[in-house]
Amino acid sequence: MDVLSTSDFWIDLLKIIWINIILSGDNAVVIALAARSLPPKERKMAILFGSGAAVVLRIVLTIVAAKLLEMEYLQIIGGVLLLWIGVQLLSENDEEEGESKEHTTLRSAIFTILVADLIMSLDNVIGVAAAAKGSMLLLTIGLAISIPLIIFSSNVMMSLMSRFPFIVTLGAALIGWVSGEAIINDRAIHEFISENPILEYAVPTLCAVFVIALGRFLQKKKDTIANSSSENV
Repeated sequence: MDVLSTSDFWIDLLKIIWINIILSGDNAVVIALAARSLPPKERKMAILFGSGAAVVLRIVLTIVAAKLLEMEYLQIIGGVLLLWIGVQLLSENDEEEGESKEHTTLRSAIFTILVADLIMSLDNVIGVAAAAKGSMLLLTIGLAISIPLIIFSSNVMMSLMSRFPFIVTLGAALIGWVSGEAIINDRAIHEFISENPILEYAVPTLCAVFVIALGRFLQKKKDTIANSSSENV
């Protein structure tokens, strides 16, 4: 109780909440992209469980983030995996129907949210851990309060994506950009990147373009196959 009554506790708590709001923008985009093609009921479940599990995952990740970031090639692997996630989300066919497909998509949406959050949070959680100053109570409360904020942001993003389809492309590009940042921040190539600063922008840009180009290509390919199948029926 003494800890809760101190001004430092509440100041640090506000710092954690604010940092997490800032860092959760790209996560909200991923959640919105992953859940956008689900039926309303499954969509709410994906956002709720995906956001809650992602925050729990972030708490665990914060404890071990410093050690993880010391491992070479980990962020490169994560960045490549995030590239694949971005391509898959952009190439997703929103017109697929069927009950079994919906359930499969719900599970895959939650899985996608968790994997993407794990990769995107590797370096971000360092700021949250610093604000917590080693207090698990602060860390847990701060991130738990952030759950409704992430859910709200995800719902807003999905509404915008429904009204303005080009935001889906921008969201996928953001995922590509973040994947590029993860790659160039890996310890194995950090020194090389520092000696060639142009790569700090070139690699994320190329990754964003790659996600859009390959995602759109696969999307058109799926649409062509779907149209051919419907014509043959």
